[in-house]
Amino acid sequence: RVSRPRASVVHHAATKLSPSVRAAAVNMSTLLVNRPQYSWLRELGLGEDNDGVYNGCWGGQGQVVTSYCPANNEPIARVRQATMAEYEETVQKAQDAWKVWADVPAPKRGEIVRQIGDALRGKIKALGSLVSLEMGKIYVEGVGEVQEYVDVCDYAVGLSRMIGGPILPSERPGHALIEQWNPVGLVGIITAFNFPVAVYGWNNAIALICGNVCLWKGAPTTPLTSVAVTRIVAEVLERNHLPGAICSMTCGGADIGTAMAKDERVGLLSFTGSTQVGKQVAMMVQERFGRQLLELGGNNAIIVFEDADLNLVVPSAVFASVGTAGQRCTTTRRLMLHESVHDDVVERIAKAYKQIRIGDPWDPNTLYGPLHTKQAVQQYLAAIDQAKQQGGTLVCGGKVMDRPGNYVEPTIITGLPHDAPIVHTETFVPILYVLKFKTEDEAFAWNNEVKQGLSSSIFTKDMGRVFRWLGPKGSDCGIVNVNIPTSGAEIGGAFGGEKHTGGGRESGSDSWKQYMRRSTCTINYSKDLPLAQGIKFE
Repeated sequence: RVSRPRASVVHHAATKLSPSVRAAAVNMSTLLVNRPQYSWLRELGLGEDNDGVYNGCWGGQGQVVTSYCPANNEPIARVRQATMAEYEETVQKAQDAWKVWADVPAPKRGEIVRQIGDALRGKIKALGSLVSLEMGKIYVEGVGEVQEYVDVCDYAVGLSRMIGGPILPSERPGHALIEQWNPVGLVGIITAFNFPVAVYGWNNAIALICGNVCLWKGAPTTPLTSVAVTRIVAEVLERNHLPGAICSMTCGGADIGTAMAKDERVGLLSFTGSTQVGKQVAMMVQERFGRQLLELGGNNAIIVFEDADLNLVVPSAVFASVGTAGQRCTTTRRLMLHESVHDDVVERIAKAYKQIRIGDPWDPNTLYGPLHTKQAVQQYLAAIDQAKQQGGTLVCGGKVMDRPGNYVEPTIITGLPHDAPIVHTETFVPILYVLKFKTEDEAFAWNNEVKQGLSSSIFTKDMGRVFRWLGPKGSDCGIVNVNIPTSGAEIGGAFGGEKHTGGGRESGSDSWKQYMRRSTCTINYSKDLPLAQGIKFE
């Protein structure tokens, strides 16, 4: 069932015109922000032209970029990005703001974060709709992403009264040994297009209660979401008579990202994106011995054993491979099926794929929307060609859909060797490679043989196998699941992965430690001076 988009043929034709004609069209009132059905964009403070810099004041003197809707490739609105001079000014203002923020007690900082969560709750539908319009994910996922930011705010409020280090036993009489945790200062946050709200939220809420200020550079293709979120946060800061630069934003491209990576004033750089770019960022940060938090690629597997409950397997595999049109870092890209259930599961999943409701992402009935960019459509086609050349068989999908926007068919490919080059390549599109295995050892080894180590899952009822999977010879990933899919992590656990996924951890558990620096403090409250290890120096 495919619901047709409401965009007219005339508007679609405009996207195929020459760049000069298209630019002229953009400058007219063809922008979606001017159409009555998108009047809710004004609720978020968005207009035709939007400032892409915030540091207590709004500005933007750099390149003007137009944001396009992936569902129809029509222009939504424009954003003026930051110049390097504005970046420099913003960093200085953020440093000044830190001097104020660091003196605010942690529980009071938690109260500000609570208010940010409440402000987001008040705009959750409009903001979720914007994510859907600008990124392309379906409406319920857009709202769910804002809900994640809200949830992390709630979590951070409690954390603001709990962070701290232990008092340790000293071996010297009359001495106290304590651990003191302090903020790193300025946290730079570079986020990706696929989660344009939630990833900033994970970093922002935790960094704030730890006593840091934030500088955010969102993805260049989702600038309106960055602006809308920052407007909501800025209102809370201003209402509380706090410097707006506590939560600064500079929209921009690689120039801003490179400046952040090389800037010694950035105490921690949190980067979410591809492994390729993440490696460059990591080397620039390491060059200055800076601190980094990397959330990079994933080549995630679901392993289905012969005793698995297939009524759990089928919806799990479909959601994890097709959700967000295959553009989550936790998307299932490899489905490993025991030879005894292989054919049955493939048949059932292929049948489910054909029932996926494809349409406008903001239509509540839609389950599957477009890819984010035209380049992603080309990557999809290239990956399918490579899979066929390497021996894969197309079970379903494989084609670009004949409709406005960046729509492709969700695709299943069987018959490839487990170590085929395309199977070991993370392509950020809805292609599922199905592999057939014989033994547990084989399946575990295949899970671990890819370069990334983000998420993984097995389906089984064998408790021994469950604990082998969780143990030292099991999955080498940061997220290791049983009888649930690879995607859809909760905020209470630490989120992140190993190997080429970057090793960073965000959100729950003790992820807060990455946003702080630790000092071991020895305090002598006696009148003697005993040395450690019993050393005599007299």
